[in-house]
Order: sequence, then C-alpha cells, then structure tokens
Amino acid sequence: MLEFIILAFTSLANILLGLVVFLKNPRGLTNRLFLFLTASFVIWSIVNFMSIHPAVLSQLTLVRLVLFWGGILNLAVFLAILAFPNYSLKKNYKKRTRAALAATAIVLPLTMSPAVFRDMQIVNGEAQPVVNPGIGLFLLHTVVLLGSSFIILLSKYINSRGDEKNQLRLVLFAIIGTLSLIITTNFLLVVVFNITAFVPYGPAFTLIFSSAMAYAIIRHKLFDIRLIIARALGYILSLGSFIGLYIFTVYIFTKEFLNTNNPFIINQLVPLIAALILVLIYPRFKLFFDRLTNQIFYQDAYDPQRFLDELNKSIVTDIELGILLRHTTEVIQRNLKCDFCAVEVCASNITPGRSIGTGSLMLDKQEGEFVFENIARSRQKMLLSEDIEPENHKLKKILLDNEIGVIIRLAPVNVPTEKTIAYLIIGTKKSGNTYNKQDIRILEIISDEMLIAIQNSLRFEEIQGFAARLQKEVNDATAKLQKSNRKLRALDETKDEFISMASHQLRTPLTSVKGYMSMVLEGDAGKLKKQQQELLSQAFVSSQRMVYLIADLLNVSRLKTGKFIIEKQPISLAKVVEGEIAQLKQTAKIKGLSLEYSKPGSFPDLMLDETKIRQVIMNFADNAIYYTPSGGKIQISLHEDGHNVYFKVKDNGLGVPKDEGAKIFQKFYRASNAKKARPDGTGLGLFMAKKVIDAQGGSLIFASTEGKGSTFGFTFNKKSLAVKST
Repeated sequence: MLEFIILAFTSLANILLGLVVFLKNPRGLTNRLFLFLTASFVIWSIVNFMSIHPAVLSQLTLVRLVLFWGGILNLAVFLAILAFPNYSLKKNYKKRTRAALAATAIVLPLTMSPAVFRDMQIVNGEAQPVVNPGIGLFLLHTVVLLGSSFIILLSKYINSRGDEKNQLRLVLFAIIGTLSLIITTNFLLVVVFNITAFVPYGPAFTLIFSSAMAYAIIRHKLFDIRLIIARALGYILSLGSFIGLYIFTVYIFTKEFLNTNNPFIINQLVPLIAALILVLIYPRFKLFFDRLTNQIFYQDAYDPQRFLDELNKSIVTDIELGILLRHTTEVIQRNLKCDFCAVEVCASNITPGRSIGTGSLMLDKQEGEFVFENIARSRQKMLLSEDIEPENHKLKKILLDNEIGVIIRLAPVNVPTEKTIAYLIIGTKKSGNTYNKQDIRILEIISDEMLIAIQNSLRFEEIQGFAARLQKEVNDATAKLQKSNRKLRALDETKDEFISMASHQLRTPLTSVKGYMSMVLEGDAGKLKKQQQELLSQAFVSSQRMVYLIADLLNVSRLKTGKFIIEKQPISLAKVVEGEIAQLKQTAKIKGLSLEYSKPGSFPDLMLDETKIRQVIMNFADNAIYYTPSGGKIQISLHEDGHNVYFKVKDNGLGVPKDEGAKIFQKFYRASNAKKARPDGTGLGLFMAKKVIDAQGGSLIFASTEGKGSTFGFTFNKKSLAVKST
C-alpha cells in the first residue's frame, strides 16, 4: 500500500510539474523537453512498480521494460540538460543530440531482448533477473548520457554568471542527489547485491530533480540559497558547540577536575548549573557563528543605512561635478564591493560629456552608443546584465565582456529619452554573486539622489562657466546702455520741451477758435442754415477734443519734469461744474443725448486747483457724452453730506468690461470696447484725472457694467479742503 501511495503521489506531482512548466511557455524548447522528462519519469516509475508487482505482463517483460524506459529516461535527462536554461545553437551540441538519439535507438531494442536479461531466477525467495553481457551496453549508454549531462551542466555552470549561475547551481545539486539515490537503490543494490527493498522509493527520488528544474525554469530570479545554508550552518555550529561544551562540563570536567563522589553533585547539581550557564550564553554563541557564516557566505554584505549616510554626506559636501562623482562612485564601489563604478555624463549644448569614476570604462565609442541607445529605447530605468533576454544577446555579450553588472539611466520622470542626464555604470561584484533585491532597492534610492546632485552640479558648472563671459558682456552692455541713456535723456528733455512749447502755442489759438465757433453756433453772427449748423457743430466738437488732448499732454509733460503743481485757492465747485456743463450742452445736443445736472441749492467753497479740477470734470462728462449712443441719458450730480462732497457723472452707455475695470486709470490704457468706439483716443484723460484727484487728497468714484453704463466721479473730505477764515 505504501509503495502504491508513493508511486501515485510522485507520478501526479511529476505530471503537474511538467504541465505547469509547459503551459508557462508551450513554444519553448526547454519547457517541452521538461514535459518529456517528467512523462518519462512517470512511465518509468509505473513500470518499475509493476515489475515488483506483476499482474498483467510477465515479470521478465516488465523488468526489461524498466530498462527500456530507463534508456528513454537517460535520453530525456540528456536533452533537458542540453537545452537548459537556454538552448545553444553550437554545432557540437547538435552533433551530441544526433549521437544520443542514434545510441538510444540502438540500445532500446537490446533492452527488450535476451541479450540483457535472459530469464528470471529465485534468489533468497525473491525473483531476480539473469543478467547477460548485453547489460554492459546499457550501462555504457547510461554512463555516457548521464555523465555527459553532468559534464555539460558543470561546464555551463562554470562559464555562467548571475541568475543563470544560480539556476544551474540548483539543478546541479538536484541531479547529483537524484542520480546518486536512483543508481544506488534501483541498480547497484539490485544488480550487484540482489537487494530490491529500496526499489519502490525510486519514484520519490525523481521529484528532487524535477522540482528543482521546474523551479529554475519558471522562476527567473531564484531565492538566495546562501541564506538557507548560512543560517542552517550557524544553527548546527552553535548547537554543536553548545552540546559539546555541555558534555565537556558534565562528564569530562566532573571526572577529571572535580574530586568528589557525591552522586547529587555529579548527577544533578553540576548538570543543572552547566545547563543554566549555557542557556544564558547561547545567544552569544549563536551571534558569533552567524557572523562567522556571514563572513563566509556573504562576503559582499554591507549596512544599507551606513551606505546611504556615507553617500548623502558626499552629495551634500561636494558641488563640483568631478569631485562629487569621484567621491560618490568610491562610496558605491566600496560598499557594493564591485569591480568598478563610473558615471557617464551626457553631453549637452552647454556642458561636455565625460566619464568619471573609480575605474576606466572599457566600452569603445561604438559599443557605448549601442548600449545607451538600447537602454534609452527600452525606457528602463535600471538594467541588470543577467536580466537581459537571450534574444538581445549582443547587448548582453557587450556588458558581460566589459564586466558591467548594472546600468542605471539617470533621467527625470516622464521626460523624453534625449533628456537623459547621465548613466550610472556599476561593475560585477568581486565575489561573483549577483545583485540581490536589497542591492536593487538601494540603487533605486541612490539613483534618485545622484540625479538631483548631478543636475545641481551641472547648473553650478554652467554658472561658473558663464560667470566670466557674462561679466564681460554685462560690462560692455552697461557701457553701451549708459551712453544710450545719456542720449535718451537728452532726447527726452528735448521732447518734453517741444510738447510743452507746442501745447502752449496751440492752446491759445484753439481756445479762440472754439470760442468764436460757439458764438456762431449760438446765433451771434446771424442765423445759420441746417447744413452750416451741422458742419460747425462737428468742428466745435473736434476743437474741444483738441483742447482736452493738449491739456492732457501738457500735464503729462509736467508730471515727468516735476513741474506738475497743485495750486489750491478758494473756488465754488458748484459754479465750476455748472460752467463746464454749459459748455457741453451743445455737444450733447448735437449727439441727441439727454444731459441732466442736479444743481445743489447751496454749496461750500473749497480749496482746490480750479484749472485742473475743471479738466477732470470735463474729462468725465466728455467721456460720458462720447461713449453713450444717441438717445442715451447722462446724469451729473454734485452734493454733500456732513463730512464729504461728491461729484458723479452717470451714463447708460458702453460701460467697461468687468476684467478691465482695474486697468482703465493706467497711463495710455483703454478698454477694448472703447477702442472700437473711439480709435483715436489717447488713454490719458482718466490717468490725469486720477493724478489730479490723488494730488488734492481726494478719492475716485467708479462703477460700471458692460453694456449698461458707467459712473465716474470723485469725493473730497470737506474738512481737509475747507477755506480758512482770515
């Protein structure tokens, strides 16, 4: 019953392993050959079981079938090893495959003939096969194929690196264990010593090899076997030392050095004291042997936190690129215990490319371009040489030939590949071990920190490189600007003098023209015809605009030259407003507008600059007239309360766009809809109005809704502008 359970379990396990590996990659030659191998294991195990418990076929036939499927199993092992982990296309491998197939084709028919087993005989109550000389040919077939398999596997292991070496190491240990057990229990003990008691256990031994190989094929990254060995050895050594010291204390020390025959002391007290002492010091035993095994199995171990602290210290301390990269690469090489570490800085339009590190990179220009282009195209941040797929054999060969273990692309996240700043290139480990998960995590952290450090150093280098040239250019530009500035000042003064002179010269004749046209329009020179009335009205409006423009230009010129002076004197603001409104009634009438003025009954005199406040009133009222379409209404009011006086001009015209309201009092600024309605405006009226009101201690009043009209005005504190009695 036990034999059948073993057979059923191992057969099912082998079939499942074969199917899992096959379905992982049905097209892979290694995967298909592994399925063939596990199927051979299963059939051989079943035939082997039936040879011990014959039921349908004769026992002689079944024993011969054991050898027959043993020959197939030899071939399956040979082919699986030949293709593992990656099938080689070398000519000698193809020749070996053909030779193995031919030899198997010759041996298999012999296993079913009397040339190997002639008959069965009873020995010590058990049926044993009668062996003929033909068995030697089968043994030769077995030795050659399995021996060749072992030699090929060993050769691949010696010539491999990285993960491939781990895969081959695992399978190598597994095949040694499996073959040793099967040959001993199923051949040597049976043929040489006629012992068949261990034959039923043969199928279980195949699981050692099939499980190890399945794991090696499926898993690209193998678990760290060294950790298991190191920890197990640490426990064995510490426990062995513990037991040895206990035996020495209890038996040898008691008999040789303790002069007493008291059974209580010898049998109870001494063992108890020794056990207590050893229990207390056992953790120190364990720690000592853990460190010892780590030194043996983990020669490249390091403290990650200490590593990062040391690197951060170099990054923070150094800013000059050459010093920074030399120090950081030394830290990386020292901690990772690699052959070399270098940084390949990419050239830019400003800074040159260069290679800095602890060792000279042996890649020539063509190889370097090929490697870096492949990394950039793959969009990978980190490339481990042992992770490169077999189809990219050229890239893998270049890296392995140059003993490069890791290449990290230092580039900002989500930035095109041409923006790569540098490549961190790390050699293979001196111990021959691969870079493990801890190393990869550390390198990911390091790469981000080094990217920032290199970017900062390159910027610092650019600044240093530009400093001298920029200083010279700045000095030259400063000299030119000073010369140009002197010329501009002279021109500006000439311009201001011209504007001031022209304004004064133009204002007097324009005032006269405006006055005479007003008289003509009012009928002082006789009744006018309708066409004459319209033409003179247009001329009057244009002359009025010219007067305002000249006044604005003159005030702007005075502001720039520092001659803009507020000359306060007692004035009746009510009469000033009334006078300005009287001048605008003709203009409003011409445009077909309703102009209403709410005149106050009584109004105090105020200390104001009459000329400039007239200009402000005129600007606000004129703008309302100009930007209000025909048929519109303009309301002008002047009133006071207990503390302040208020002047407002309200219209239902264009209004000011909401997002432009904060800018309309800026010099030369005009609202977008105002530009369309009046292309010839200057943008100086409201600017000067604000200057005049601010200079006299007042505040502007402004409210507007686009398409519904605007309110402009000003307010003054009565007390601050009150006329002092003499």
